[in-house]
Amino acid sequence: MRRTHMTQNVDRESPVFRSIAERVTTIDQAVPRMTVVPATLDTPLTVPAFLELAGSLAGFPFVKVVVDLDESRFHFIDSTGNPLHVQYIAEHILGEPVEDVLRDIDTFNHNVYVRPDRRFLLGLIALHRRPDEDDGEEQVLLSLETVEADTMPADLLLSFYRYVREHLHPSVPLFLKPANHLQEAHVADIPREELPRLLAHELLSQAPFVPLNPGTVYGRLRVFRSAADYRAAADTVEWHDVIVMPRVPDDIPRVSGLINTEHTTPLSHTNVLATGWGIPNAIQTDFLDRLDHSGLDGRWVKYEVDPGAAEVLVEAAEPPAAVDSRPPWTAERVTLERPETGATAITPLSRLRVGDHYRFGTKAANLGELCHVLEHGSRRWLGFYQIPRPPRADLLGYLARRLDVSGPADEAALSAAAERLLRRHVEVPRGIALPFSLQQEFLESSPRIQQTIGRMKMALEAGTDHVDALCAELQRLITETRLPEDIRQQIDDAIVAHLSGVGQFVVRSSSNAEDLAGFSAAGVYESVLHARTLDAIADSVKEVWSSLVSARSVRLRQQAGIQLEDCYMGVIVQELVDVPLGGVLVTCNPADLRDFRNVYVNISAGSVVDVVAGTGAPLQHLYNTVEGGGRTISLGSARSDLDADTKDALARLALIGRLLQSHFSPDYLYGVPVDIEWALDGERIRLLQIRPYRAGS
Repeated sequence: MRRTHMTQNVDRESPVFRSIAERVTTIDQAVPRMTVVPATLDTPLTVPAFLELAGSLAGFPFVKVVVDLDESRFHFIDSTGNPLHVQYIAEHILGEPVEDVLRDIDTFNHNVYVRPDRRFLLGLIALHRRPDEDDGEEQVLLSLETVEADTMPADLLLSFYRYVREHLHPSVPLFLKPANHLQEAHVADIPREELPRLLAHELLSQAPFVPLNPGTVYGRLRVFRSAADYRAAADTVEWHDVIVMPRVPDDIPRVSGLINTEHTTPLSHTNVLATGWGIPNAIQTDFLDRLDHSGLDGRWVKYEVDPGAAEVLVEAAEPPAAVDSRPPWTAERVTLERPETGATAITPLSRLRVGDHYRFGTKAANLGELCHVLEHGSRRWLGFYQIPRPPRADLLGYLARRLDVSGPADEAALSAAAERLLRRHVEVPRGIALPFSLQQEFLESSPRIQQTIGRMKMALEAGTDHVDALCAELQRLITETRLPEDIRQQIDDAIVAHLSGVGQFVVRSSSNAEDLAGFSAAGVYESVLHARTLDAIADSVKEVWSSLVSARSVRLRQQAGIQLEDCYMGVIVQELVDVPLGGVLVTCNPADLRDFRNVYVNISAGSVVDVVAGTGAPLQHLYNTVEGGGRTISLGSARSDLDADTKDALARLALIGRLLQSHFSPDYLYGVPVDIEWALDGERIRLLQIRPYRAGS
């Protein structure tokens, strides 16, 4: 087949069509209900029916297509180089230089993705392999989908499906895959017999491979088939190990790579830690089965996670002559800003700014900054939309549409609209922040605590085996030592002054040794829920303080070059909100960091705890903060998706997250994602935490 000729008439006898149909028939007859290929082949046959034209997207073979309604022509596009539809249409249909079309790319996109009277229907056909519902054996099917920003109505979606269905061999199953929530709503009333379809989450929830953090590493493969197996051997885990198990636990030490063999959310504490550590991390659901015949368990391997690949790469490698006892990352010391421990009053969150992190910790300072933004607005929150996105000069026109600002994209009008959006929908639950000085005062009140801290410092310097025992002893002393009466009174006075009327509190950590470049500490420090009385709050504060010296936190900081004497713990005492939905979002797409449009949202009924702990199975959505719209990636353990009003509220939340990303950005490219814990009650959004999300490169 010649790849230089990529367009064909809508003719069932065309050479390209017949070639594709023949290949579809061959594969459909050879492997649709077989888990292995005939023994005469050396390797499993994974070539798609349209191999000659197919590219690869997230591991799925695909071919881009165009239907030209004016000319009644159907185009299979050579997709091996993943060309853009605009390039193909300009060069092969319109006969215009692609540069001329790109100069007004927004008009082109509107004409092909938004106009109901459009000339072109654009999409791609992807090949999937999934278990048959009846016997569980593998079947091959094709899906047809548009780009995620396409607002194609029901009649055009049905016409598009019929065009493609007519020009594929009848033995090949073809399903429409709605590209967004809007398309799902458009086709909801069309009988499935007339328009066979599969929703995105139905395909993605069964995907055997999900890249969570890209990278390549050499290390020793350690396979644990259950959590019990891991616990029994946890003391033997070394820094150079690549851990394989159904679901990696939150308390995993810093290692060189992770492979989960069960589906999990990218926003669990474990996966956030792996991202912050910069280690390769993936879901590969069939990995344990593949290992049975590989003999790689316990051997040195090369491990690679490539988002463009179809699966993880794990292959045997030569072990090093000697393994360094010190991990390589210990040479990259994390620097802490010098904290201030002079006497400081307990302060309401609403009076803090981001610069107060050296007295109250990162979480408290960020929440204080968020309160300031809600009250006073921001000069920075348009930043993400202001920078050039070639061939576009900026994205301000898109932001105007998201904010319902008509007319020219005037920055003053956009800023005012953004301020109205946040003031109408967002609040930060009331809270107070306990400074580092209060922790210092408490620690200095107990000679036994001081003596134990001294012994632990000596053990850390000497590298002895007594560190874990000393950590446990110090934690016990902190939680059992009575809080001095003056500290207790300060806490009570602050709650009376700023939190009267609150029935339940959450007591959160706010350290200077977290949310740092090279050291995330996600899930390392404690938070305590449902405190009601002063006694319970006082005990919770001590529990949070004690988590700074847990064996795990001390070891992780030591590996990052963070000294014990440089670490302090502030505490947030905050109103506990009881809401129907909660979750976590990051203002990026963790599975594709080149995707600048989408915000990734995890949703759980009532609480974010299951999301970040990785114990639950949350709903997972993506929301486009440029063209708009959203799509469901996974239902998790839910039986059905959210209603339209809730999806609209989450789309607003995603847009708000994008605006806050710009405000909290450390640079002027405004591209550093943020991680936000949120709770939703109708149209009201309560933001519980905001911090940088250290995405991999």
